[in-house]
Amino acid sequence: MEMLDILIIGAGPIGLNCALEAQKNNLSHVIIEKGTIVNSLYNYPLYMRFFSTAEKLEIDEVPFISTAPKPGRQEALEYYQGIARQKKLNINLYEKVLNVSKNNEIFEIETTKATYHAKNVVIATGFYDIPNLMNIPGENLPKVKHYYTEPYPYAKQKIVVVGSSNSAVDAALETYRKGAEVTMIVRHSEISKSVKYWVKPDIENRIAEGNIKAHFNAEMVEIKSNTVVFKDEKGAIHEIDNDFVLAMTGYLPDFDFLRNSGIELNGDCLNPFYNLETMETNVSNLYLAGVVCGGKDTHLWFIENSRVHANMIIKTILSRS
Repeated sequence: MEMLDILIIGAGPIGLNCALEAQKNNLSHVIIEKGTIVNSLYNYPLYMRFFSTAEKLEIDEVPFISTAPKPGRQEALEYYQGIARQKKLNINLYEKVLNVSKNNEIFEIETTKATYHAKNVVIATGFYDIPNLMNIPGENLPKVKHYYTEPYPYAKQKIVVVGSSNSAVDAALETYRKGAEVTMIVRHSEISKSVKYWVKPDIENRIAEGNIKAHFNAEMVEIKSNTVVFKDEKGAIHEIDNDFVLAMTGYLPDFDFLRNSGIELNGDCLNPFYNLETMETNVSNLYLAGVVCGGKDTHLWFIENSRVHANMIIKTILSRS
């Protein structure tokens, strides 16, 4: 039975960084990834640009060269996948982890393809795979999209965009500029303050001039084949014609997977338990890294402030060797 020093779940930027630290310290490791390398970034909108500058997205001190002040999705894919190739990281792709269990201080990790054994496990799975559902009638209709990639399919269509964060604002602006009739349904009283500062005035001006309609303090009630129903701030019910709904309501970590792995989840945000100095969970030698640490608060961690997790984890593992 092969025994790994570390098994890493997730080949996102932070998972890659954990593998790089393991490799530098001669620790045997493998990354198990259910999709491609940096799978979440691959599924981002095609023309997405990061809030962070390139140097804040770097890992392992490898320079991230960008032709723009804010790098885009394709540049990030080239950068992270290029590092994986150059460093010859041990990654198994299109293999999903089904279960993590522990027996006599050894982890057994069952996947769709094999069973692995490891002394330590790092969960770096992010949060982009499970949409935060509205739980309303009609949400399962084919016209409802929880992921947005590009504006071209929505030309000359009546679009409802649900939400007011970066993803919602990008979808609203891009589809509007390709000829869609856009209506935004926003639960709050204004566009989110977290929207990229160079984009926020654009959406606010388009709303002010009436080219994009926006209903604030509003809530979706039902989605029908050709219409949507929503409630305004006074509680009045409205029904408008509609071809597509872009439900940009955010995403969540796989809480069931975390629970089944033995990790404690606390509070309304289901914050997973971990040691702030070591990233170790309540299960000894089981660690969290990256945005998965935030529970429902998915804006707490991102690439630039969670890159340090890899060093913290490997340092802890080495101190116990």
